Amino acid sequence: MRSDFRLLSAAEFMLAAAIVVAHNVWHVVPNEVPILALAALVSVRLRRGGWAALGFRRPDSWIRVILIALAAAALRLIVSDPIEAALTPLWGAPATSSVVTAGPHDARWLIATLALVWTFAAFGEEISYRGYLTLRGAEALGGSKTAWAAATVAAALLFGLGHYYKGPVGMVDSGVAGLILGAAYLLSGRCLWTTILAHGLIDTTGVLLLYSGLAS
Repeated sequence: MRSDFRLLSAAEFMLAAAIVVAHNVWHVVPNEVPILALAALVSVRLRRGGWAALGFRRPDSWIRVILIALAAAALRLIVSDPIEAALTPLWGAPATSSVVTAGPHDARWLIATLALVWTFAAFGEEISYRGYLTLRGAEALGGSKTAWAAATVAAALLFGLGHYYKGPVGMVDSGVAGLILGAAYLLSGRCLWTTILAHGLIDTTGVLLLYSGLAS
């Protein structure tokens, strides 16, 4: 891979990472998700690859994509409670997004929250973190399998930092979620539909548990 191409990818990755920190830690820029999603679409449009570079490609097997997504969602849901149980005594309970907890959990709340889950979270966050950050990070490191693995870890760390408002436990939990989603992305041949589906299923489960009164 050409050195100037790698430098451009590195610059994009570092700028995107700075935006994640600037919003979530310093609160000096608007929410990073729409910014990075838009940057991703513009970037792949101006450079090479187009939508497919982000992972919007037709997979060899939709059944495989669905199975990987289901496995990733199940694993994320299984490990979340043990992580919180182990770390809460050290750092306190994680905070919950006010968007999810605000207002009565009625049918209107359910519809509005599920719409947010599948647009902002499932599509927006996956384009930003698994699609864009992982892509440019891997390119900056040379594009090898090791580079993709390292970029997946870096994107997961930033995904955890993207949930800074949750506190230390929430960031660790979200970082683990980022690793699981990133692994699913790579395992499915970098098909973004896999992680969009998995992310949507994870958050939908949480919303339905709140709506049914089985979680608080």
